[in-house]
Amino acid sequence: MTSTNTATAPARITWAEAGRTRSALWHSESGWAPPERVVIADDTMTADASYRHAKAGTGMLWRGDFLGARQLLSALARRIDHGRHAPATDLAAAFRHYRSEALRRSRLLGLVLVPLDADYTVPLRRAPDVRQACTETYGPATDASVTALRELLGVIGAHEWRTTGVDVPALGARIHPHYGVFSPVRGEYLDLVNTAPLPAAWAGGSAAEAGSIAGAATAFDIGTGTGVLAAVLARRGIRHVVGTDQEPRALTCARANIGRLGLAGAVEIIKADLFPAGRADLVVCNPPWIPASAVTATDFAVYDPDSRMLRGFLAGLADHLQSAGEGWLVLSDIAEHLGLRSRGELLDLIEDAGLEVVARLDAKPVHGRAADASDPLHAARSKEVTSLWRLRAVSPPAQSTNDAPDAPDAVR
Repeated sequence: MTSTNTATAPARITWAEAGRTRSALWHSESGWAPPERVVIADDTMTADASYRHAKAGTGMLWRGDFLGARQLLSALARRIDHGRHAPATDLAAAFRHYRSEALRRSRLLGLVLVPLDADYTVPLRRAPDVRQACTETYGPATDASVTALRELLGVIGAHEWRTTGVDVPALGARIHPHYGVFSPVRGEYLDLVNTAPLPAAWAGGSAAEAGSIAGAATAFDIGTGTGVLAAVLARRGIRHVVGTDQEPRALTCARANIGRLGLAGAVEIIKADLFPAGRADLVVCNPPWIPASAVTATDFAVYDPDSRMLRGFLAGLADHLQSAGEGWLVLSDIAEHLGLRSRGELLDLIEDAGLEVVARLDAKPVHGRAADASDPLHAARSKEVTSLWRLRAVSPPAQSTNDAPDAPDAVR
């Protein structure tokens, strides 16, 4: 039996207003369905009333002042966050609770809704011009639509980051992240890649000699995101860098950044699930650090369900390295402190992939959460270390011509 492929119709949201049934396109970057019940809300709605509606799963389509909608969202967040528990000593349980509460919070706050006209104009008093920001995230406008105010604020923030960029001292330049692409705000992992010694085996001698021939080397940046690590490698003098990613937004973002930095002649950005074809002298990967499910659109750069990307990188690394090449795994140990993955499990994955550790370089994060004692995961964050693991393929032992491969003793 042959099935016919049909395009999935865009999601729509329906509500009653002024005695009429109305509908519009529904935008949700997290893939959440539109609420089945919708009420009209304006500046007369109290925070308590909004909380009751949110707990009932009712969407609140805003028709008042835009700044009033932002104020209501803030008040609703305070009610949701009221009575937060103190940091727990059982960090695994604390993490599960933290993720559960984050999902609940996102869903409740996502019920404050705003309309968008067919050109992405927000038809509310004192609303900002979000047309370019929405076009960058959603694509060209086709019809009137509705989205969560919280998502729209994220779209606006992403546009501002995309416009101004993020200063990257390791590059001496700015990187411009796009919506949904992880921003390089944690400089410790960039500094590790920028300062780690290039494989001495490239020159058959010292690291200094290796650096002198980096211009003849090839590198892969697996899961390139904004393209920042590919750019760092190119700035270190590596002749040809291939950055890979599966996400269309990441590919667009990386290509734009590489072009802006004037590195298009040295860096190639391609779509691939982990590795491109061929082998490289250096293969770098900074996978998501926490082996847990992503629940929102912006989670995927942080959460790696069942360590899929980490496992895939390690399992395929040996087959994509030149004989004297190295793989650089850039990974935080936050999962170990949360009880989600042990150091022994990581080392087993490395060994099982036919790899060995050449060296490990460590750096302490300096982000604000590491020093925030009120954070429910502070006990883990305060101990976090980001490491660059230098890996190489284990050479198979030489086999004597006198050995009998099919003899039981040889197998042992």
